[in-house]
Amino acid sequence: MNPGRGKTSDYQPARVTAAVLTFLPNDVGYFADRFDVMRVCIESLLKNTKEPFDLMVFDNGSQRKVVDYLRGLRETGDIDFLYLSAQNVGKINALQMMFRTAPGDVIAYCDDDVFFLPGWLERHLEVLDTYPNVGLVTGMYIKPHMKEGVEATMRFAQRIDVKMERGQLVDHVIEQHYIENMGRTWERYNQEVDDLEDVRITYRGIQTYASAGHYQFVAKKEKILQALPREWSQNLMGQMRELDLAVDGLDLLRLCTTPATIRLLGNQINKKGAQMIKEYGIQVEAARQEKTTADWKARLFRRPLVQKIAYFFYERLFKIINA
Repeated sequence: MNPGRGKTSDYQPARVTAAVLTFLPNDVGYFADRFDVMRVCIESLLKNTKEPFDLMVFDNGSQRKVVDYLRGLRETGDIDFLYLSAQNVGKINALQMMFRTAPGDVIAYCDDDVFFLPGWLERHLEVLDTYPNVGLVTGMYIKPHMKEGVEATMRFAQRIDVKMERGQLVDHVIEQHYIENMGRTWERYNQEVDDLEDVRITYRGIQTYASAGHYQFVAKKEKILQALPREWSQNLMGQMRELDLAVDGLDLLRLCTTPATIRLLGNQINKKGAQMIKEYGIQVEAARQEKTTADWKARLFRRPLVQKIAYFFYERLFKIINA
């Protein structure tokens, strides 16, 4: 007879399931410095989260080094639920699998390139529990997210019991951080945010920015499951914009904490980022920087036709390498 027959489990799920999606197929090109980024992401979550939570990690077909690292965290009890996919099933499919099996009533999701600041989860839950009909709460405001998917939030901002401020309100330091870590230039960023304005909302004493991201968010499980597509997707990437629009279409709010409670790491940790991370007691070295491209080459590489051709070959090489 199975010795577990008739016995009960003393496990009680935490209210929050922190869900992290990892994917590092190799150590070359874009992924050359991504192991440290992924490691810092998980370590900052473990170190700077005081609210009770269960940690769920879904690895989407990474190399052996990553799998061994995650298994080590599972053995020490830092990871509560570990999914090890033998292949890349695509981001939106991985989210469906994680979110539908998460034991908590609240899901705190992130890509594996986010740095969590102390008190991040408390601030997210404060917004989630104070504002009505919240879809997503993100930890750092990014102005380009104001382009779409904020209609429900803007309707809420116009209520008489809500204070709304409009204009160029975002901290310049946050904009600079976004540009440095997301491979942008000020020129490109200004093009992205042309004619956009920030909207800051205060409701019951809690201040937020309108809009949210899909790279990191906290949401009630019942709400985010309504927005997720139900069918299986053949795409490795994509459909996250559709997720944002689906949340808005359900008349749910998309909000950002203020001040920012997370930082972005991108695909490598620069010197400024490494210094910041060390201040929070996590050891990491900055990625080795390549020599700056000559000005004439930089101008050539920025031409739309050159970039279009490069992306054409990049996408096909990516599929071959990760077939």
